[in-house]
Amino acid sequence: MKNLNILTLISLCVLVACQSDTFDREQLDFDLMNIINRESPTGSLSYFILAQSNDLAALPQDPKNPLTPEKVELGSFLFFETGMGIVPKNENGMQSYSCGSCHVPAADFKPGRRQGIGEGGFGFGYKGESRVKHSAYVEEQMDVQGIRPLNVLNVAYSAENTLWNGSFGSTGANADLSDIYGVFDEATVLNHRGFHGLETQNIEGLKVHRMLMTKALADELGYTARFDAAFPDLPVEERYSNIAVSLALSAYLRTLTTTEAPFQKWLKGDMAAMSNEEKRGAMVFFNEGNCNTCHTSPAFSAVKFFAIGVNNLDDLVSFKEGPELAKKNLGRGGFTGRESDMFKFKVPTLYNLQGTPFYFHGASKQSIEEVVEYFDKAIPENPNVPAAQIASEFRPLGLSEQKKADLVAFLKYGLQDPTVTRLAPSALPSGNCFPNADPLSKREIGCE
Repeated sequence: MKNLNILTLISLCVLVACQSDTFDREQLDFDLMNIINRESPTGSLSYFILAQSNDLAALPQDPKNPLTPEKVELGSFLFFETGMGIVPKNENGMQSYSCGSCHVPAADFKPGRRQGIGEGGFGFGYKGESRVKHSAYVEEQMDVQGIRPLNVLNVAYSAENTLWNGSFGSTGANADLSDIYGVFDEATVLNHRGFHGLETQNIEGLKVHRMLMTKALADELGYTARFDAAFPDLPVEERYSNIAVSLALSAYLRTLTTTEAPFQKWLKGDMAAMSNEEKRGAMVFFNEGNCNTCHTSPAFSAVKFFAIGVNNLDDLVSFKEGPELAKKNLGRGGFTGRESDMFKFKVPTLYNLQGTPFYFHGASKQSIEEVVEYFDKAIPENPNVPAAQIASEFRPLGLSEQKKADLVAFLKYGLQDPTVTRLAPSALPSGNCFPNADPLSKREIGCE
């Protein structure tokens, strides 16, 4: 009888605990819904639901580059096509690199190392972290990123003006700046073509990163019919060119949405998709953290520019990118030439932060915990950024240790789509190895 009473008591305690946990979860869900509805520009949770990758009509797009399945499929191949690397500065790099060299799916479509390397790199590792300088290259021949690239995931939601300084694109923040296209940054003369930033940037990007498409190459690599299907109305002289490649790449990139993140599932009704800690972190995000003040789009990005005084990516002396590097450190001001825009950088998406341990345009933080701590203390680290330029939104938050831990959980796990490699092709029509095709990469990737 005594043992029976003990078992009954234990059962009651378990029942009460379960009921209490259920109540806590339900209350958290209710409170979080209320907060998000309050903060949503539309007053609804649905504002933050990202479009599915295959729902082309629902994805934000450039009217001059409407999305089609044929265009998206072609872009998905060309993004990783090492065969387009036919204008290297050193013959050792011929057809050995691709866009995917610096936007690695396993690394959440970011460089696997702190500073991305296109041509001139050698090796790959697991997710690009082991790519190093090829011994046959001198520094001036390297195609090396002098700034940490913005994540291309969810780029559709901030594609009107791209790069950290928003310099590409003729609409959005640049709609009234046509008089300076090409003035402070020669490449931005391309804005006169009238495309959104993503399409415009990729035209220039193919040139900068030494890739070229021609009719002969399209025939050789097996893409001619795919170009015909994707661009039946494009003049033949442009159909197999970098212009068409740019439009296809942009179409593909717009489909890279992180719809399988726990927060996305929760928004669509799966209340068990996030842990209690992640839900509390989401509440901090929309409340005391004021994160959504700047990260305003459904993807928690924005075509807005702020100075928060982080350090630049200028302390890696083994690779050089020339005088343009210094201009990149000026942010929006490097494009507009305005003093008021100096050191202001675009608001990035907060989805899929886990893939690599590098954050901000200068990769100056190596963990999400460090990022949260930086915003909580709000003490600028870059002495070259005048205090007058620092955003008024960047101010001490005074979060408790528990709230910081909860916020980290939301950013680290709630916004992480662990399935983004699904968005990359399994093979290319050309049969080429990708994302790199140098001898060491081939061995490490298992493609020889």
